Amino acid sequence: MNDLFDLKGRVIVVTGACGVLGSAIVKYFFRLGCKVALLGLERARERSQNLIASIEGTSGEAEFFASDVLQEDLLRLSLEQIMRRFGTIDVLINAAGGNLSPANVAPDQTIFDMDIDAMKQVCDLNIFGTIIPTKVFLKPMADKGKGSIINFCSMSSFRPLTRVAGYGIAKAGIASWTQWLAGELAAKFGEGLRVNAIAPGFILSKQNHPLLINPDGSLTDRSQSIIAHTPFGRFLKPDEILGALHYLASDASAAVTGTISVVDGGFNSFSI
Repeated sequence: MNDLFDLKGRVIVVTGACGVLGSAIVKYFFRLGCKVALLGLERARERSQNLIASIEGTSGEAEFFASDVLQEDLLRLSLEQIMRRFGTIDVLINAAGGNLSPANVAPDQTIFDMDIDAMKQVCDLNIFGTIIPTKVFLKPMADKGKGSIINFCSMSSFRPLTRVAGYGIAKAGIASWTQWLAGELAAKFGEGLRVNAIAPGFILSKQNHPLLINPDGSLTDRSQSIIAHTPFGRFLKPDEILGALHYLASDASAAVTGTISVVDGGFNSFSI
């Protein structure tokens, strides 16, 4: 029997490839011998090249493609470039996303202070920044009747979290989109096309740093509350989501679609 977890030679497209999670994902699949297409804005080119250079000497291949997850025409150009470079696409990991501080409602604010434009931007980035790349990069997978799409949910996909109004709406939307698309693709293109999501727990990033870390480096009240409600008693590390991603990308999960894999140190299941 072939190794169900073997991904060597698979072509994996990663949006948001230079973020905290994206970088960890790129390094991991590169080292597994995958061919990794890194997607990011043009301003991320140098950062992506440094990332690729840092993992040279392993068995994979990687190349950066400048694009924009909200611009379908640019994504179609990237698809053409990826197909010329690698010949196919096997896995799409929609790691692009994030939050904006003005889309939050701070403790000293109310709904009347809500910045609607910022909320729209957050919803666009997370929801349509997942839907549009999926529409584009799904084509070669649909043509061959096989592929895995992996989206990113969060703890706010399951229940509302204080302050992050826009981000919570967006990530709840990703959960619904994942489940809807799983049924849609299986019905129209067969069981070889699968759609799942990862819901990471709390990982420190540039986007959430102001919410979780005080200027003096100490934990905010919010951080202390999060850790108190996490059985592991700590924030998670980016590398701790990689095993779940590997499983969902591989043939080991051939019968798995429409699921949200929670990797959160117990946060979502814990109550007092």
